[in-house]
Amino acid sequence: MKIVRFKSENHFSFGVAISGQVKQLVGSPYKRLIYSGNVFAENEIKLLAPCKPSKIVAIGLNYRLHADELECNLPSHPLMFLKPPSSVIGHEEEIIHPAISQQVDFEGELGIVIGRKGHLVPVDEAGQYIFGYTCFNDITARDLQKIDGQWTRAKSFDTFACIGPWIETELSPVALKIETFLNGELKQCGNTADMIFSPIELVSAVSQVMTLEPGDVIASGTPAGIGPMEIGDVVDVKIEGVGTLRNRVSARHLFS
Repeated sequence: MKIVRFKSENHFSFGVAISGQVKQLVGSPYKRLIYSGNVFAENEIKLLAPCKPSKIVAIGLNYRLHADELECNLPSHPLMFLKPPSSVIGHEEEIIHPAISQQVDFEGELGIVIGRKGHLVPVDEAGQYIFGYTCFNDITARDLQKIDGQWTRAKSFDTFACIGPWIETELSPVALKIETFLNGELKQCGNTADMIFSPIELVSAVSQVMTLEPGDVIASGTPAGIGPMEIGDVVDVKIEGVGTLRNRVSARHLFS
């Protein structure tokens, strides 16, 4: 089932996307689905990021081949960092290239969307806290990341967390192909089978540190092949069984 969040006229709603239509839901979808009875054609609405996370917990170096390309040792535990809710954009929204960065990179990832509040969740119960999966692009100002040494500034600009186009709730995350295209050219081609820590292990590990809330997102790490984007480029993150997230890179003046 594909859960979307959308705007129709001046109303913001969740819905279920089926065969080119969206069936509107009443309230949030995390406990149970209540249909309003309204149905929209996809061309009548604007898709938004499919969830409103209170936090985005991103994972570094979670693919073996990506660790190899960076010449890093494999981590013994998940490497966590945060991206703020203010960085979130949805499908077909524009990534703003900050004027203070000379290198802004794409990082296609599988996004894990939380469906239940959880703290200190055991690994064998962690699957019960996963609402579904989405496409995620962890945009990074690579030059600032190298300058700072820690990652907050490089990962946290507005528009640096692309999520969408929907949440797929009926999917096994085992052995999914993840591809990132830049202007139609394949740049990343990975598979979740190469993950060091699986989605359920990540949910459990993150919950040992902080309470997870419905709608929160864990960005599960990127495969090998990360690279820079320029103003005007279009980047697509395509995940098997989920769909394709598309965003264009735009410019903004330093003090706009």
